[in-house]
Amino acid sequence: MLAVNYTNLRENMKAYMDKVTEDYETVIVTRKDNRNVVILSEENYNNLMENAYLMGNKANFDWLMESKAQLEKGAVAIHDLTEEAADE
Repeated sequence: MLAVNYTNLRENMKAYMDKVTEDYETVIVTRKDNRNVVILSEENYNNLMENAYLMGNKANFDWLMESKAQLEKGAVAIHDLTEEAADE
């Protein structure tokens, strides 16, 4: 995570935007006498929103936590994937 003041961001906008999109950095823009702003890539934003949605539903959360516990206990099975012939 990077922190930069507004003036520095304005002077180096492309470099910071490249850091956000290419290096998956999060940039906090500090502003004097105002609230800070966070810049993140669209991909990171979408992942964040998806995780919030999945974890925000109790049934989804419980199912994910049970699956995680099974994985950690080694309760997994390996299957070969086969392709089914298309109906002609």
